[in-house]
Amino acid sequence: MSGDLSLRCRFAQAVVREAGQNAAEKFRRRSELKFESKGKQDFVSEADKACEEFVVGSLLKAFPEDSFLGEEGGMQNAGGKAIWVIDPIDGTSNFIAGFPNWCVSLGLVIEGRAVAGVIYNPITEELYSAEIGCGAMLNGRVIKVSNTKNIDAARIGLGFSYRRPVDEHVVAVKACLDAGCEYVRFGSGALGMAHAADGRLDGYYEAHINAWDVAAGIVIHREAGGWTNDFLGKPDALETGNVILATTADLRPALSSLLLSRT
Repeated sequence: MSGDLSLRCRFAQAVVREAGQNAAEKFRRRSELKFESKGKQDFVSEADKACEEFVVGSLLKAFPEDSFLGEEGGMQNAGGKAIWVIDPIDGTSNFIAGFPNWCVSLGLVIEGRAVAGVIYNPITEELYSAEIGCGAMLNGRVIKVSNTKNIDAARIGLGFSYRRPVDEHVVAVKACLDAGCEYVRFGSGALGMAHAADGRLDGYYEAHINAWDVAAGIVIHREAGGWTNDFLGKPDALETGNVILATTADLRPALSSLLLSRT
């Protein structure tokens, strides 16, 4: 499987890069795009749909035995041992508003395990990639999680979704600040995971997040030397999502106590 996995990883990087560059062209003329609301602060644009169709179509031609789970198209070609999990534009609200914090995220899950991932922000031209057992890369350079030891020197990403109570997020923010831990919110869970993997953040937490937001980030973060909770251990995590906490070994006890104990 290692050779087959490496082939998939290399192909996935090329597909995601092209998809991201296509999306960036639409970003530059976003005022012309049509978009619709899927719920509170949850939007989809024609760029999202076109990006997902391109990724799925490209991978399906190369790996017709694989399955595909996309944010916009749901499960396609079901029954494959390998499942590609796609967020065509993670951070659509940022995309629509003209903020550069969005990306294309593509993870590969085999037998309930995240084994490869690619996250690409075409505006900053940063491509994160990882294959299980081979380390994590940013534009071909090895990356590692931060070496922050103490919670009162840490800064983490805190995501939020209206699928969870607002008060729950407020409590999480207060718990971090009371512990001296700074926080940021970028509006992209995939980029939050990527920035935790390369040490810009000391962790990322969201009380509920969908699989397409983190399938790539989980393997990238772990291959960068970090720890995440067992997101895919929840039997229906691919379909319904789960809580995510990604951090370092040193900060895991404190952040788990502050955040996972409240979920």
